[in-house]
Amino acid sequence: MKSFSESYKEAGVDVTAGYKAVELMKSHVASTMTKGALGAIGGFGGLFQPDITSMAEPVLVSGTDGVGTKIKIAFLMDKHDTVGIDCVAMCVNDIICCGARPLFFLDYIACGKNIPEKIANIVSGVAKGCIQAGCALVGGETAEHPGLMPEDEYDLAGFSVGIVDKQKMIKPDTQKAGDIMIGLASSGVHSNGFSLVRKVFAVNESNLARHNADLGAPLGKVLLTPTRIYVKAIMSLLENVTVKSVAHITGGGFYENIPRSLPNGLSARIERKAVRVLPIFDVIAKTGNIPERDMFNTFNMGVGMTVVVDKNEADKALETLKAAGEDAYIIGELVQSGEGVIIE
Repeated sequence: MKSFSESYKEAGVDVTAGYKAVELMKSHVASTMTKGALGAIGGFGGLFQPDITSMAEPVLVSGTDGVGTKIKIAFLMDKHDTVGIDCVAMCVNDIICCGARPLFFLDYIACGKNIPEKIANIVSGVAKGCIQAGCALVGGETAEHPGLMPEDEYDLAGFSVGIVDKQKMIKPDTQKAGDIMIGLASSGVHSNGFSLVRKVFAVNESNLARHNADLGAPLGKVLLTPTRIYVKAIMSLLENVTVKSVAHITGGGFYENIPRSLPNGLSARIERKAVRVLPIFDVIAKTGNIPERDMFNTFNMGVGMTVVVDKNEADKALETLKAAGEDAYIIGELVQSGEGVIIE
């Protein structure tokens, strides 16, 4: 007998909608399958068999995150096929800071009402993110929560696991004064600071849809630009140069994230004029009258990731990153100081 409960449906949970959503998302999930992914969606656990034959001491590295209040922009624009990319990016971009290669990903969607087409649309974005990251979407969960959130809203979070040989892990303690810091351009605001963004613009359907002359596009389209995924570029870089540290510039901006990748006694001296600030950040600062210090302490300002290499390998690192499709450039160097980040 097929699973169905009229009583549960009357309480707000339609299990048949969940089955339909799974059917609609199957092709998206299948598109992410990589070597090592086992089984199909629908089981009680996602299966993955990693190839560790070339590793002396394999280390698993995990990361979990969500999309944050950027998801409110998706609600207002009724566009749900990109936030999944953000969700994947926020997890895998953290994992690669250790030098690990992402293996697989799982998502979790909580919704007020399960609308199968919308859920499948969200998962299509997750699948796109997994393909960009080279990892498999091996499972997930969609939970219908009537009464806990409005019927047309949802929240999205994810979890990823990567692997690295212990002897090949990035070693931040090897950094020294004079090492070069390279910035990798972001695609926009990415998925952090949106509580401030929404406050600054008092976002609504009307102003998100309106063309913004300073941005050359509607505000909503620019804000909803997916977070850039740097996995393949960083993996290529690790094969060609000695990478001393990697920092993912998320919430807290430069001042919070860069120090996490530095040993005690060293700071990153960043040349302000070298940072290629994207137009959206100028618009945010101007509209909200936000001090530059706060901007650099909240947003990525156009730099989604930083990498530190020896100055003798800086040119090769830049060539490798650009060959991998990244807009990469030198933003500063490491100096003897305990301040963490110095922008001047």
